[in-house]
Amino acid sequence: MATQLSRRFVIAGATAAGSTIIVKPTRAADHKFVQYHNQPAGGTLHKNLVAMWDAVRAETNGRVETTVYPENNKIAGGDPEALKKLLAGEIQFFTLMGGIIGTVVPVAEAQQVPFAAKGMYLFPVAGFDNGMRQVTTVNRPIAKPDDFAGMKIRVPPGQMIFDTFAAFGAQPITTPANQIYDALKSGRVEAQENPLAIMQGYKLDEMVKYVSMTNHMWSGFNLMAHLSTWTALPDEIKGVIENNAAKYVRQQREEQGRLNAGLRDTFAARGIAFNEVDQAAFRARLPGVYVTWKDKLGNKCWSLLEAEVGKLG
Repeated sequence: MATQLSRRFVIAGATAAGSTIIVKPTRAADHKFVQYHNQPAGGTLHKNLVAMWDAVRAETNGRVETTVYPENNKIAGGDPEALKKLLAGEIQFFTLMGGIIGTVVPVAEAQQVPFAAKGMYLFPVAGFDNGMRQVTTVNRPIAKPDDFAGMKIRVPPGQMIFDTFAAFGAQPITTPANQIYDALKSGRVEAQENPLAIMQGYKLDEMVKYVSMTNHMWSGFNLMAHLSTWTALPDEIKGVIENNAAKYVRQQREEQGRLNAGLRDTFAARGIAFNEVDQAAFRARLPGVYVTWKDKLGNKCWSLLEAEVGKLG
């Protein structure tokens, strides 16, 4: 009897109790997707990706169902491995910073040209915000380029960011984002560079003692789809996804901006020391990096960048 509970029985019971339940048939999803990203579950990126895909599900009447996995579902290879999975179609959606996309499409490195952030903010709304990257250290602050000499600093995968810190005399070391804490704790690295929100999200403020406000690069999380999966979708579903992506990108950028701006006071109140830097001194160490990447990115891309931020190198 219990296994034969019908819609009519449910509605009748609800009516007898003085309320009415409208039961709509539930259709199975036509499209089941997986979305990866490298941020913790408590961050603005995860929150807005979940909200975005919930809205897509509602607006397509359940035809699209997407599961969002923070920290790339903790796969051992981090972002590079997740990118391989996207290209292979094993996951269908992924957010990733330009520097790592540059390992496949080199021009994407333009998003992270060091000490040239102004032009980045003129890009159309096409990616979630991470923010301006700052250098955080365990043993000493960074006030001038020479302070990087011999310093082991965690950086994300991407050749331009490696080239940048190598030009300062540092030793760049790569780990997945969710392993930065352990790398600092173990002494494998003595510094890392990220927006302040990443310090909070991964509890790096428990380890670092100094924040040098280098503002050396802007980074964002570009929403990407597996090409064949995207091409095969009906146009009306593509439209729903695109509209909601634009909506939640705007919302996340506002939230992330407020978070990054407010965390300086929060961390300073806990005893973390902040210092400003003279960007010109750091930029003066990068002519070789600029020449190399002008050649890699192409004259047109570089000219558009310099038109916004001035001559580089």
